[in-house]
Amino acid sequence: MLIIMGLDAPRDRIEKVKAKIISFGCTPHEIPGSTKLAIGITGPTNILKEEEFRLLPSVQDVVRVTKKYKLVSRMMKQDDTIINVNGTSIGGKELLLIAGPCSVESKDQIFEIAGSLKELGIKFLRGGAYKPRSSPYAFQGLKEKGLEYLADVKKEFGLNIVTELLNTETIDAVSEVADIIQIGARNMQNFTLLEQAGKTGKPIMLKRGMSATIEDLLLSAEYIVSQNNYNIILCERGIRTFETATRNTLDLNAVPVLKKETHLPVIVDPSHGIGMWENVPNMAMASIAAGADGLMIEAHNSPEDALSDGYQSLKPKKLKTLLEKLRQLAPIMEREI
Repeated sequence: MLIIMGLDAPRDRIEKVKAKIISFGCTPHEIPGSTKLAIGITGPTNILKEEEFRLLPSVQDVVRVTKKYKLVSRMMKQDDTIINVNGTSIGGKELLLIAGPCSVESKDQIFEIAGSLKELGIKFLRGGAYKPRSSPYAFQGLKEKGLEYLADVKKEFGLNIVTELLNTETIDAVSEVADIIQIGARNMQNFTLLEQAGKTGKPIMLKRGMSATIEDLLLSAEYIVSQNNYNIILCERGIRTFETATRNTLDLNAVPVLKKETHLPVIVDPSHGIGMWENVPNMAMASIAAGADGLMIEAHNSPEDALSDGYQSLKPKKLKTLLEKLRQLAPIMEREI
């Protein structure tokens, strides 16, 4: 259920509505918009009667939300959620560009690519310190040492850090370094991890699971929002289908569907989606044309020597060419870089 009030509603009246919601064993969630204040309700809302809330002062409307996901839905909040990360707005007119290697391999490696990306104007560096891999014998990341190198890069170049949270045991260490916490595809339905990540208050980039539906993705986001953390970026990174010619099937259909269903920003990871560096630029352009709010692209100075995902990584020179094309495309989509 959704309670609609005016933005000028007195605080005591808002608190009265929230107190009534709590008295029924439900939880209120304030969702301010550009013209109205919404109070979303989660819990056993079936016992609530709309009439009891319509009569309260400053209440303009009461709406039943029929979707399984509630707080992330457009019914709850019609305005796009815009996330501010150290002065950069995510979900607004400016396109979010995240780039960097799959994993932190050494101090020299991460400093070299960070310097290259800084020169290109990239503000967000991705790099995994903890890496969940399909094989237990594959490179698992430098772990704590990797976080240390990312912290050094952040201090040296002033880049925002995007790195993956693998489990609840490392949440404090990752939160200390990360400006955006990444929840990978394999952990998209690790609901305990989602709730604990939500409690940090940090922006969360939630990647779609390899076999997850759009509804699955939004329900996972709901776990984070239920902790009163609306700073969520949804990431389409390709799904597993019968096709084997590419690493995954990049589901660009998901972008406009998500933009219709949720107020959260949506970005695309074309590198994992197609898995072949020479085709990443085309899929990146297609992602923006589909309405994505940004991109996450794997970049490496020496992809041939990368310990993971080198084949899908762009060298800085190729990334520069892509950025030049994106700057031409952005105005057509009423965006900017």
